[in-house]
Amino acid sequence: MALILNIETSTKNCSVSIARNGEVIHSKEINDGNYSHAEKLHPFILDVLSEANVERNSLDAIAVSKGPGSYTGLRIGVSAAKGLCFSLDIPLISVDTLLSLAHSISVEDGIIIPMLDARRMEVYSAIYDKNYEQVREIKAEVIEEDSFNPFNEQKVFFLGDGANKCKEALNAANFNFVDGKFPSAIQMAKLSYDKYKKNDIEDVAYFEPFYLKDFIVTPQKKKV
Repeated sequence: MALILNIETSTKNCSVSIARNGEVIHSKEINDGNYSHAEKLHPFILDVLSEANVERNSLDAIAVSKGPGSYTGLRIGVSAAKGLCFSLDIPLISVDTLLSLAHSISVEDGIIIPMLDARRMEVYSAIYDKNYEQVREIKAEVIEEDSFNPFNEQKVFFLGDGANKCKEALNAANFNFVDGKFPSAIQMAKLSYDKYKKNDIEDVAYFEPFYLKDFIVTPQKKKV
């Protein structure tokens, strides 16, 4: 039996779940339109453990969404996960954020394109088939009308906060947009358990999130 705490902070959705053998037994998340992870994450972890009646020392691993996504959000999630792993002396598991997001829907045919909002018309995206096998690698890309023309002959399902802003640019008849989907610790549960069974774990001391792009600090304008 494996008890795994899953942490997802890559977007505005602050999400935590506790799972036994890949099955979620309790979860808590909030997406209030703000990045509230610094205030919400640690209380959520305590609440989930308490409400699931699980002691911290009973955990077998900590799983964290590794990105891409919000630089600050990923830092907060990974820092919390590392702290728990060090204090409890248990393994750290990382889960691809876009793969986890893809698992929030199932399709009988076609491809799944999860998208995370970057800036302006740029998104982080990857492409998966109906079995969640990766068809195209993760990219940071500026979305244009012809961005996904190679897939015009099959059904395409876009989801995530990055997809919402691309609806007008991507208007082919076979393009479908699934609303209200964000990366969640609920979808992480099965993925993290699969990795746990394979002993696919990270070096806690050296693990870093997958930012995909360098963090850019915009300097403040000097007051005149």
